[in-house]
Amino acid sequence: MTEIRLKQVRKSYGTVEVIHGIDLEIGAGEFCVFVGPSGCGKSTLLRIIAGLEDITSGAIEIDGEVVNHVTASDRGLAMVFQSYALYPHMTVYKNMAFGLENSKMPKPEIQARVQKAAEMLQITEYLGRRPKALSGGQRQRVAIGRAIVRNPKAFLFDEPLSNLDAELRVTMRKELAGLHADIGGTMIYVTHDQVEAMTLADKIVVLQEGRLEQMGKPLDLYNTPQNVFVAGFIGSPRMNLVVATVGEGSDGLSLNAGETAIGIPAVDGLRAGDTCTFGMRPEHIRIADANNADIVVKVAFAEQLGGETYLYCDAPGLPQITVHQPGQLPVSKGQDLHLSFDRAQMHLFDAAGKVVTNGIAG
Repeated sequence: MTEIRLKQVRKSYGTVEVIHGIDLEIGAGEFCVFVGPSGCGKSTLLRIIAGLEDITSGAIEIDGEVVNHVTASDRGLAMVFQSYALYPHMTVYKNMAFGLENSKMPKPEIQARVQKAAEMLQITEYLGRRPKALSGGQRQRVAIGRAIVRNPKAFLFDEPLSNLDAELRVTMRKELAGLHADIGGTMIYVTHDQVEAMTLADKIVVLQEGRLEQMGKPLDLYNTPQNVFVAGFIGSPRMNLVVATVGEGSDGLSLNAGETAIGIPAVDGLRAGDTCTFGMRPEHIRIADANNADIVVKVAFAEQLGGETYLYCDAPGLPQITVHQPGQLPVSKGQDLHLSFDRAQMHLFDAAGKVVTNGIAG
């Protein structure tokens, strides 16, 4: 299995730098997901690894060998594109075998590899069809199969599920996770969908404007975001983030925003007069009685999903607050609710957006 390292990788187009000194190590057999909003540089970074884009400075290593000047075809990597990139005039079998035939591989070996990949991806019955006779999900399986037959050093996926409908995306996510478990290869996967990132990744790399904001295991990023951007990007629905002024409180400090003042214990790194941002995940906000509430809100919209309920609530001077409750909750638009915030799950960030604490001790 293959290790890939990026050392101070930079990429510029003319005078515009789009990748700003990325240091990254992808371990052998790891499923690494690049995630971030549109234009953050994740696809550019993937293309740099693939050899489809040159770097301006830095180094790319594959199994310890610097490959800056090695062509894409000689890096031993296989890329699966969003658009499938299948040859429309060829059968599924020919699409999967084409690259192997060009490399002069013996025909029996080609047949064995294609058959094995087709069985793994459950597309054996489609080997005689052309791409136009396949569904989107079947075409994507063919594109993945074409990569598998090459026995590449690593697999690179560039938003491979974005053209599929919601239900099929869920199915294909499960199949990709199973594929990784079966073949154990190093995989790098680009998506703007952080749900895909959370469910597929061993390691998530969060990018913004060509910079690496944070990387780590999915739940580490969810539970301990290191800045406001990661806190707001990882999680669906997103974390509630409120800009507040820090004041003196009866038992420590007070977070003052709009008409709301929330008391918290003293926190190292914050003092009265500071500006900060506090964050609460929707599942860490409780419906309370008037005596134990931190805030009174009015329900603007309620999503009743059967097994869970999402409430979107308004309060003067605050951004809309999202609350998640398990089960069915008989709440209607316009209803007043008292909410309390779990201090142990409250995230605090300083004026620059850097984390102060992920959870406040009681």
